[in-house]
Amino acid sequence: MEILRERYELSCGRIREIAAVQEVSEDYKDYFKKVAEFVLLAADACDNRGNITDIEGLRAENRALYEDILGAHYAESYANPSYTCRRYGLEMGRLLAFLYAEIRAMIPYAFEQELEEMAIRMELFVEIYNAFACAQSEKAAVPGTEEIRETLYWYVSDYSEPAASRRARSLVDTDCDFAVRIVEDSDLGDLAYLYRYGEYVSPDVEKMAQYLNSLPDERIQLMADTYTEGYRIGFEKAHIDLGKKETVDIHYMLGFERVVRAAIANFARMGLKPTIYRCENTIFSKSVVRKKGYFGADANRQFLYDHKDDIALFLDKKLVNRKLEVLKTAYEAVKEKAAVYAGPAVIEVFGELPFAPESKDEACSLDAAQQKLSAELKGASQDIVCSYINEEERSFTIIAFPVPSIGERFVEIFDETIKLNTLDYKTYERIQATIVDTLNRASYVEIRGMNGNRTDLRVALYPISDPDREAVFENCVADVNIPVGEVFTSPVLEGTNGKLHVSRVFLNELEYHDLEIDFKDGMIAGYTCKNFDSEEKNREYVRANVLYHYDSLPMGEFAIGTNTTAYMTAKKYDIANLFPILIAEKTGPHFAVGDTCYSRSEEVRIFNEDGKEVVAKDNSVSILRKTEPSRAYFACHTDITIPYDELGSITAYSRDGDAYAIIENGRFVLAGTEELNEPFDA
Repeated sequence: MEILRERYELSCGRIREIAAVQEVSEDYKDYFKKVAEFVLLAADACDNRGNITDIEGLRAENRALYEDILGAHYAESYANPSYTCRRYGLEMGRLLAFLYAEIRAMIPYAFEQELEEMAIRMELFVEIYNAFACAQSEKAAVPGTEEIRETLYWYVSDYSEPAASRRARSLVDTDCDFAVRIVEDSDLGDLAYLYRYGEYVSPDVEKMAQYLNSLPDERIQLMADTYTEGYRIGFEKAHIDLGKKETVDIHYMLGFERVVRAAIANFARMGLKPTIYRCENTIFSKSVVRKKGYFGADANRQFLYDHKDDIALFLDKKLVNRKLEVLKTAYEAVKEKAAVYAGPAVIEVFGELPFAPESKDEACSLDAAQQKLSAELKGASQDIVCSYINEEERSFTIIAFPVPSIGERFVEIFDETIKLNTLDYKTYERIQATIVDTLNRASYVEIRGMNGNRTDLRVALYPISDPDREAVFENCVADVNIPVGEVFTSPVLEGTNGKLHVSRVFLNELEYHDLEIDFKDGMIAGYTCKNFDSEEKNREYVRANVLYHYDSLPMGEFAIGTNTTAYMTAKKYDIANLFPILIAEKTGPHFAVGDTCYSRSEEVRIFNEDGKEVVAKDNSVSILRKTEPSRAYFACHTDITIPYDELGSITAYSRDGDAYAIIENGRFVLAGTEELNEPFDA
């Protein structure tokens, strides 16, 4: 620790010198001065931790740390690749924009007192500065871009090992309790605790905490009980022994600590201790389109989007091998703790302003070869993690709540959401059983859109041999996916053909207009959207954020959402475009591209409440797990929902040609499901 402190202090001293005098080419003086000043700002936050106690002082410190990328400031920030490339050219601009983005990742490390994470970034900055200073002294003006890229490359390669180790430990080791201590030990009535994380604290985050502080204990306990009981039931339904597990990792947005504290107490009664890790955005771990861990407000979502593919500056086969090697080493070191990890318990939020990103030519993007490497790395990394955390022996739960930015009727919407999360699952179980029994007789289902929706799909279903004991669809009530309201299956790929179209949809926080995906024998055969004027950019957007750079993906899930109450809540408050997929998927049929809903847990036996076993778990891709495991999984699963008002019909057809209408013109018409139309009529 003494050596680490010395490294940190030496770096601070050198960077103070750089901030005062920049011995580099005139064009680059402003860059190094401003980045150095930011580093010192972060170092001050680290050195003065706990000295600022009044809320106004904490707000001022937080804003100063994030101000450079807030609002209009981002236009002329060196973190903005458009601005930096305009100043220094495309190649050098991208490298320097990446460097500053990585330097900005120091903020939460300062609050966590992670001196090593601070020091390695400060030393990297000094090394890059020295390269420019040396070039200037030798009359070369600036160093070559390849020299700078190579320095950055070795930073990424060398520090992949400690990054992987830290990430693995934070997932399964309860000694990594930085956030747990904030939740458990803070006076949650004093909003100063929000500023202990180092995350960006927006007015919305403060309002969320204030609102939850205003609720009676009984209300908070109801929210926590719904959340944790869903987790417990998930294990029960999957016949997994929760008693053998010791840890649960909790995901949440700042402001929900009061609910999290109550949930921790509930989990303790189940014999589980919490791990709570931070949603990171460094070159070593990116959580841009789907947050994992705890997180504050987004200071600038365009900034995160601009840097989501910075790895393109460095990604090659050698780096892929290095990352896989250190990941395996990291999990080997914590394998005993990984074996008793139970799975994630996630609190999602919705209501933030929709985000349609600007596509920038200056932002890094993966070339064709790197896209294949990225897909390989993603799949192989998942294989490694699953070799230590057996998917068949863990579960999860997800629940969602609105945040104040959803609008003036936030309190009403929050109350409605609690009602949605606590709907009578017995009613849905009974009605959905009727749908499941009907679908058990079908060999395929046709789905057609209306009101401008061009969906025309035929989905082939798994043929069952014993309808009295087997089921094609799982009858999903409120356990792992809260709220209630869907039946789902893994469709047969062969014979699944046609077009999926949605006029507007949000997937992993990104907006899509006129999203179209064509399927041939269950595999994606074509795709586009209308977000940009350029068809090339539209296809790149879908390929990067829906296909995750794979050439194609299978249809991994077909489901029929039945939560018409949630749908009408969206209509009443005009918030359909703000619903998270967790709720949106219950408001119409949805189709997932990627892995099946039973990915890596296909051998776990699942039974519906009527005792029938769900047997449709594999498809012709996932079954390769038995012969060619590397081709069986994609480590992605994206649900795309057609809302009822764009849904012309869902009709099931038996092998004998009998037709069973389930939905017509957006209403349930199958006998025994009419009750689902009551929210429409009300």
